[in-house]
Amino acid sequence: MATTTAPAASTPPRAIDPNKLNAFLGRAVGDMGAALHSAVVLMGDKLGLFRAMRDGKPVTSQQLSERTGVRERYVREWLKANAASQYVDYDAATDTYSMNAEQAFALAEDNTALDLPGFHYMLASLMRDGDKMVEAFREGRGFGWHEHDKDLFVGCERFFRPTYLMHLVSEWIPALTGVEAKLKAGAKVADIGCGHGASTILMAKAYPKSKFTGFDYHDASIESARASAKRQGLQDAATFDVSPAAAIPGSGYDFVTTFDCLHDMGDPVGAAQHIKKALAPGGTWMIVEPIAGDDTASNLNPVGRVYYSASTMVCVPASLSQEVGLGLGAQAGQKRLTEVLNEAGFTQVRRAAETPFNMVLEARV
Repeated sequence: MATTTAPAASTPPRAIDPNKLNAFLGRAVGDMGAALHSAVVLMGDKLGLFRAMRDGKPVTSQQLSERTGVRERYVREWLKANAASQYVDYDAATDTYSMNAEQAFALAEDNTALDLPGFHYMLASLMRDGDKMVEAFREGRGFGWHEHDKDLFVGCERFFRPTYLMHLVSEWIPALTGVEAKLKAGAKVADIGCGHGASTILMAKAYPKSKFTGFDYHDASIESARASAKRQGLQDAATFDVSPAAAIPGSGYDFVTTFDCLHDMGDPVGAAQHIKKALAPGGTWMIVEPIAGDDTASNLNPVGRVYYSASTMVCVPASLSQEVGLGLGAQAGQKRLTEVLNEAGFTQVRRAAETPFNMVLEARV
């Protein structure tokens, strides 16, 4: 016998406040422009357009076309899009474009504290993964780091490496209790979740008497890390092995590091317990995590917006794809992270350093 379902009661219309609506639309239009401009930034990076302007000298679209070999009509529209977004400056009197020092610093220079195009590689990868992510959300299953488009890995290295370059050796390690002296004298170090090895290689350069091993479960990232170390002549100082955090081989590590990855793990407590066993007596674990308050309200800000969005599309799906699937998320906060570390047996946890985007925790037994 056929059954029928009664239609849902219609929702009565709610009154609209025109001022609130216009304010919301103003923010939405800004977001639309930013979203579309992401593709423009990526194109400029891949074609070398930003780098061709980093000297700060004004250029016409024709001059930039000749300098880069990119068709002038495309260059002209690209320049206008960047001028509208204030990524380049425009002089209406001469119809020329230029990059000021700050724009060049963020978009076109090597070894600076910023590599903004790296972020847009990550964003492009997530857009390509969109259909797969929709299915994962509907089915309630995880989506592993290794399942993402390769530009996520490229962008992640480019975006995070400048932060490590500026802070890791000069600020974060010196803020830890007794670690810098051990590294200078010669220590055994494990860098867990190392990705393409940027952090491992930076430490190996700074502390040549120490031995560094980077671990990551993603074999393609380990291959890239090995190639990078070889290009820089550091293949003996920084070696790399494929391994999940909860199973890294060896013991007696004087120093263990995890950079922006503890919250991605399915079983961070289990991983922390394994790290505790792998540490030498008196060893230290440095946990670098996204900056966050301990409650939702304190994270509803521009930085939290970035991290909650990244957490929705990358971090929580990665955790849910693994055993346990705790799903801490990128905005877990120091209190929740400390609970995880305490449960694993780390009795001494403190915030040793921070930036506007990261907190650095020191964990000891």
